[in-house]
Amino acid sequence: MASQRDVKNKIASVKNIQKITRAMEMVAAARLRRAEQRISALRPYAEAIGRMTRQAADAAGAEASRLPLLREHDSQSNVGLLLVTGDRGLAGGFNSQIIRAGVRFSAEMGEEGLASSWYATGRRGVSSLAFRGNELSGSYTGFSDRPAYSDARTIADDLIAAYVDGRVDRVEMIFNSYVSPLTQHVTFQRLLPLSQQALDTEDASVVGPRTPVDYEPDPEKILRRLVPDYIEISIYRALVESAAGFFGAQMTAMRSASENAGEIITDYTLQMNRARQAEITQEIMEVVAGAEGLS
Repeated sequence: MASQRDVKNKIASVKNIQKITRAMEMVAAARLRRAEQRISALRPYAEAIGRMTRQAADAAGAEASRLPLLREHDSQSNVGLLLVTGDRGLAGGFNSQIIRAGVRFSAEMGEEGLASSWYATGRRGVSSLAFRGNELSGSYTGFSDRPAYSDARTIADDLIAAYVDGRVDRVEMIFNSYVSPLTQHVTFQRLLPLSQQALDTEDASVVGPRTPVDYEPDPEKILRRLVPDYIEISIYRALVESAAGFFGAQMTAMRSASENAGEIITDYTLQMNRARQAEITQEIMEVVAGAEGLS
């Protein structure tokens, strides 16, 4: 049995860890509230951009297919995969579930004869993909906690250039969409080519007749401007949703770690009490044996 001093040292170590996990939980909770506010402000704007793009595509009709970002390539051989992860860990399976989903999706594409070009945001995704031996076509780090729109524009420019130049024939994005601090859903979204189905999905929440719109200039020119904006705002929304999901997952993980630390402290305290009782019992037996020896 461990000595009383050893158990005391273990209790002190676990208590120090518990202080750290509680502090990290409080920091994550504060950042989560700010991230939730950003999501609440962003979602209506992103949905409005989606509606405007869909309506412009409807008005443009067959002319919309002439736009490079709406036109599918004649043949497909390479799929661009954008994984949205965090720069830091200690958030349960938040990052690993995105990486597993991306690797699984790439394997499925490989079975169809399609190669994968990897793009990743966040140090966790970049390092994990590199460790698995995957060469990254684009890596973006250092902003996962508080992404800016300029970060999304940089990523969108790289993906659009790769698609227009023919280096990739399709672009898929995988990210954690935020539901609650306890729930983050792995979400797949096709970014390029921007299909009518994707635009209709964005517009699914709109109910009732749509008001006729007169376009000036013509719908095709407006669509040329809206489509890149739509891709940028889609990536930015994924970054913001992922940031909120990370803080929610980290807050939950740190709370669970603090509770587990409390249980360990309780167990160690019981062990220390048993060790103290054993030492007292041993001392009493030694006193009794000494008294018997003197009598």
